[in-house]
Amino acid sequence: MGQAAAHASGFTLFAHRLRFPFRGFPLTTCFQVLSSVERVVDQSRSVLFHPDRLGPAITLWGHIAPASPSWEHPCHFFDGTEQSVRWIFILDVLNHCFWPDPGKPAWSVVFKGEAFSGYWGLAAALKRAQERGVPITDPRFLASISDTGLTEILSLYGPHHHGPPSRDEIPMFAERLKNLREAGSIMLAQPDADITALFEAASGSAARLACLIVSHFPSFRDEALYRGEKVYFWKRAQLFVSDVFTAFGGKKWGRFRDIDRLTAFADYKLPQVLRELGIISYRPELASKIDTMEHLEAGSEEEIEIRAMTVRAVERLKEEFLRRGRNLTSPQVDSWLWGLGQMDAFRKHPYHRCRTIFY
Repeated sequence: MGQAAAHASGFTLFAHRLRFPFRGFPLTTCFQVLSSVERVVDQSRSVLFHPDRLGPAITLWGHIAPASPSWEHPCHFFDGTEQSVRWIFILDVLNHCFWPDPGKPAWSVVFKGEAFSGYWGLAAALKRAQERGVPITDPRFLASISDTGLTEILSLYGPHHHGPPSRDEIPMFAERLKNLREAGSIMLAQPDADITALFEAASGSAARLACLIVSHFPSFRDEALYRGEKVYFWKRAQLFVSDVFTAFGGKKWGRFRDIDRLTAFADYKLPQVLRELGIISYRPELASKIDTMEHLEAGSEEEIEIRAMTVRAVERLKEEFLRRGRNLTSPQVDSWLWGLGQMDAFRKHPYHRCRTIFY
């Protein structure tokens, strides 16, 4: 990866520090998502898996699974350079938990005359800021970003606009502000202060890059304890790697030899779809909590089991697609399910509510 090498020359300490064991695992074998998730699935009490529903789901809906993911969207920034990598990183620092509390309006922004909410609202806000000259990828700016500064970026009409103020605030604003400052400060503490240096340290491995992101940035450390054992989901770290792969079409900064090692990005939308497809189901007590929109505690057994079963289901769907002659990666299956989740047919039951920075 020549471009990454060119930008990593001043970042030797950042890379060399990674020769040490990674959070209990050697860096070469640190990617433990699947194995840790399978331990949860084997002991799950509240979430059930129904393999007999895999085939019918693909028969009914598999035809709309894209052959390859696309980054092209009015809200996505892409210029083909390392600046796109930096922008995607900031997007995924902030990419979590968009649903509003009952009775409150959904947070939204206006970009080029159109309103966007949720993930697309976040992407639109960041692209809008980029186009208006806000240095949102500069670690110095991020490390000292003010409450007012982030409020302006995420406001209805964005920075440098003198129109009416926003009607609502993005959920978990304080946590997002903290994580942006943390990311900026961590990069500034390194010789080169650039996220692209990790790509050289990853040596073309998607799994290794995910490990490096989690190792350096605590807000990406999406882990939990389930009956005394660690479980690794790493939703946003994996999503960052996958987003770069998609944006660059598997070339340049997105060239990874093991992109197929990534798993599903366990969030709250995928299990909603999997439930509607009949691939997963909930015991009555958990079903009642979800259907009445009771908040689940982050790191609770029920929440961990939902996410673990989501990862398991995507792996089995991938195998079923392959049996039918379609070789999809887990992120591609994830993207297919996420797309289904935008359809009213898959919103008959609520998604589970859990306030967390991890998804």
